[in-house]
Amino acid sequence: MAEHPFKGKTGLQRVINALGYSLDGIRACWKNEAAFRQVALLACIGIAAAAFVALPAWARAVVTASHLLTLIVELLNSAVEAAVDHTSLERHPLAKRAKDLGSAAQLICLINLALMWGLALTAKG
Repeated sequence: MAEHPFKGKTGLQRVINALGYSLDGIRACWKNEAAFRQVALLACIGIAAAAFVALPAWARAVVTASHLLTLIVELLNSAVEAAVDHTSLERHPLAKRAKDLGSAAQLICLINLALMWGLALTAKG
């Protein structure tokens, strides 16, 4: 099996390259995706609020993790949308399904976030 031409780096150089690619992805999503900016703002506000509201440590951790999960899902949703749009801008049922599935994943994440905030705010310790 032939090696992929972009898979030649190993060790620390691979880690450094991966970090750069990841930061490029976050910058691209911030620049091109309004939904990502909205979820990022929500995460900043929510995580800051969790730090100042009197919550048990486990509840603060669950709320913070739920906010981070919405960011992760939005990055993946944006990646799916970009890949579908790159493949073709033509309307196709499979392209719609792929985009709708990504959107549904984010909806479930946001419902989870609301539920976790509800749980955290009603927690007794």
